Amino acid sequence: MSGMGFVPKIPDHAASLSARHPRQPIPANTVADSSVYLRIDHVTKRFGETVAVNDVSLGIERGEIFALLGSSGCGKSTLLRVLSGFETPTSGRVWLDGKDVTDLPPYERPMNMMFQSYALFPHLNVWENVAFGLKRDGVAKAEIQQRVQDMLQLVQLQKFAKRSPHQLSGGQQQRVALARSLVKRPQLLLLDEPLGALDKKLREETQVELVNIIKQVGVTCVMVTHDQDEAMTMADRIAVMSEGRFLQVGAPSEVYEYPNCRFVADFVGNVNLLDGELTGDEPDHALVSSAACQFRVGHGISGHLGMPVTVALRPEKILLSLQQPTQAFNTVSCSVHSLSYFGSYTSYHLKMANGQMLQAWVTNTDRHHENIDIGQPLWAHWQDNAMVVLDR
Repeated sequence: MSGMGFVPKIPDHAASLSARHPRQPIPANTVADSSVYLRIDHVTKRFGETVAVNDVSLGIERGEIFALLGSSGCGKSTLLRVLSGFETPTSGRVWLDGKDVTDLPPYERPMNMMFQSYALFPHLNVWENVAFGLKRDGVAKAEIQQRVQDMLQLVQLQKFAKRSPHQLSGGQQQRVALARSLVKRPQLLLLDEPLGALDKKLREETQVELVNIIKQVGVTCVMVTHDQDEAMTMADRIAVMSEGRFLQVGAPSEVYEYPNCRFVADFVGNVNLLDGELTGDEPDHALVSSAACQFRVGHGISGHLGMPVTVALRPEKILLSLQQPTQAFNTVSCSVHSLSYFGSYTSYHLKMANGQMLQAWVTNTDRHHENIDIGQPLWAHWQDNAMVVLDR
């Protein structure tokens, strides 16, 4: 249980935790539930003594875009290869639309996989690349013509049909690869770092475009990424992976706002982690004492007094003031150690009296805002609903 988040004690008059998070992870052993379209049932994959995927279970809804998020070596790409049939699990089963596909070879699975490199055929033009899989499957010529035409229209590449891949931009090549994957009408689309080859600005533009196309087609999609922004933007739900396991599964807002452990809090977004001990625990609030300040959390946590805990506080939740706030809790005096201007916001690294650093982000809503310089003393403060308490 080390590092796990507490379930808040919510008073009767407040909204329940489940009401705030309506999309909960679907149990792997769910049966007779049409919403569980892809079921991963206790899958483990070993390479010799190395456990790449460690007993993971998951249910994915029909039409859902689901992201496997984690750093390199966490097991996400191995799990994707298990789903595609390129790897056979050491144990466990994979079910798609009620059918056990665990032992099917890749070419017999009703799914397509799109790789980071796109793997377009350089000697074929755009139209021929998209039509390639249909021709291999022996689809009638008239049907190929219609389906390729419809797909090129969907990805807005009709006028590029006769161009070679090298004559296209990175974003256009990505759309050709997507069209080639979708033209065969797969039941499941697998994306392996789909936007990793694009530069930052083009990647951000393409994220929304890609989601719109996938949603319009209605295909169920599992994507692998190490980019948290990409996962948060594109996915209906996310599974954060580490050392072959799922640490947390939930909607992007749930994983970000309510991380269940230190790893998730630190991996998804920026966060201040401040250690302390529990000094009060009531149904409507908890008190945490630390060397930095006194925290008042806006819900109980079902802990025991004196237990060591960590308070997770996102930088954008912190407010800065030149005058001391009137609130007794959740406020600390500090000085500006460094600052970075990012246009839409400014990031401040604040040094507290105990020597610890606190990061705060302030939105630049005004063109001419109050000037805060390095070394300036000020106060940082935040609301009691801005924090999450994690077991240490």
